[in-house]
Amino acid sequence: MHPHDNRAWLFVLPAALVLGFVGVIPLAINAWHSLFDIFTLEQKFWVGTEWYTAILGSDRFYHSLGRSLMFSAVVIAVQFPLGLAIALALPRDGLMRALCLVLLAVPLMVPWNMIPAIWLSLINPDTGYVGRLMAWAGIAFDYKFTALHTWILLVAMDTWHWVGLVAILSCSGLAAIAPSYYQAAAIDSATRWQVFRFIELPKLAAVLTMALLLRFMDSFMIYTEAFGINAGGPSGATAFLSLDLGEEIKAFNYGPAAARSVIYFALALVIVWGFWRALNAQRDANEAAR
Repeated sequence: MHPHDNRAWLFVLPAALVLGFVGVIPLAINAWHSLFDIFTLEQKFWVGTEWYTAILGSDRFYHSLGRSLMFSAVVIAVQFPLGLAIALALPRDGLMRALCLVLLAVPLMVPWNMIPAIWLSLINPDTGYVGRLMAWAGIAFDYKFTALHTWILLVAMDTWHWVGLVAILSCSGLAAIAPSYYQAAAIDSATRWQVFRFIELPKLAAVLTMALLLRFMDSFMIYTEAFGINAGGPSGATAFLSLDLGEEIKAFNYGPAAARSVIYFALALVIVWGFWRALNAQRDANEAAR
């Protein structure tokens, strides 16, 4: 094949067409609708960038953005060390490793709308095992009216749901490390920390970056779990960007909802771009070090 023959891109064309149909076209239509005040599909009035100006000029938007970013930062700070610790503690091979990976994957299969119901039943002081245990220990857990308790519940619930993903991805990265690295470390009498710091962590960098991107984007878009627990309460303490968008949609405010979704998409795009740049910079640094 000629070195400048680009026919290989034809294999990407079907995926690009599907992505354009399910992603780009709806986004363009949504952006168009964000420029109107919509009563019905037949009755809409041009307002230009009025919705964008109102949203970006409101304190509520920035407070919700701050809460969303804070939630993502907290769950990442909890789930990544925990997921790494689980992956490092698992057996290297054998039936027990396979069984542990299956158990870690079980919460990932639970539908989002079922998770709040499961956790609310667990912490119920009358019927739930966790609720009874906290009541026996004298722990007053009031997620309905205490913001800190609501945040603790959301972080615990999200960690239960997603820490398995971090652990499984970390396991896949650890499995790809050649045994010769560990043999060389043993010859040099390296400590367990040194093996982790200079062998495992650098080899896991690409996998962890991808996991970080996936977890950040998912936690940044949390809606079903947060709404099911306290619907943004108490007093708006868990009113994330996604909940504000959901309220606009449920109120049939299609114009503002469309504008919020476009802003939401732009924020996500900037974050993905930042991760992509960081990943490329890390790869270039690793190549330069070689």
